[in-house]
Amino acid sequence: MRALLSLSITLMQSPIPQIHLPHWLQAIVASTGGLGLLLIAFLDSSVLTFPVINDLLLIDLSIQHPARMPYYAAMATLGSVGGCLVDYYLARKGGEAMFHKHAGRRARHIHAWINRNGFVSILATALLPPPTPFKIFVIAAGALEMPVRTFVLGLTIARALRFFGEGILAVKYGDQGTQYLLTHKLEVTGIALGVVLALYLASRLAFRQPASTT
Repeated sequence: MRALLSLSITLMQSPIPQIHLPHWLQAIVASTGGLGLLLIAFLDSSVLTFPVINDLLLIDLSIQHPARMPYYAAMATLGSVGGCLVDYYLARKGGEAMFHKHAGRRARHIHAWINRNGFVSILATALLPPPTPFKIFVIAAGALEMPVRTFVLGLTIARALRFFGEGILAVKYGDQGTQYLLTHKLEVTGIALGVVLALYLASRLAFRQPASTT
């Protein structure tokens, strides 16, 4: 878990990115709700990047329509998983050269971490809030040919925990939930790391080989 802790320190020290959403996407979300959220989640996880937009749109829609929060969280999760699969298969086709191009000097460390902890690497980076360099890990998973079932399982669990957690926060605290996410990055990261650590330990126990008897 040392590499994960190093990543979290980098995350805590990074500034919150500026948020810009094209007007045409704003219109789509305003008119379609959950389907618009699915589209933005898909684009953000594949060909474009809209830091924090998914999270803030999910919170805003959940505040306006609390009863639909599970639907919005599910759409964000589905869109994110679908978009990541696009990058995964592109990287799988492009091979390690594509991975090294995007990862740069971090390539060796990411390569070693994913080889040892493929499931946990996707679970952890997909759960952590922006500006975690998540797409690098998606590209690495495809380039290094992580089994697609492992990739999808870890990604789905993490994104569902993140988006449903944000939805619950929005319904319970309203606009204060948005401010909390933007101004308490350290606490959010700490909670996410705690969940990742618990899931990591649980997976190690679940898949531990039983001691052989003679």
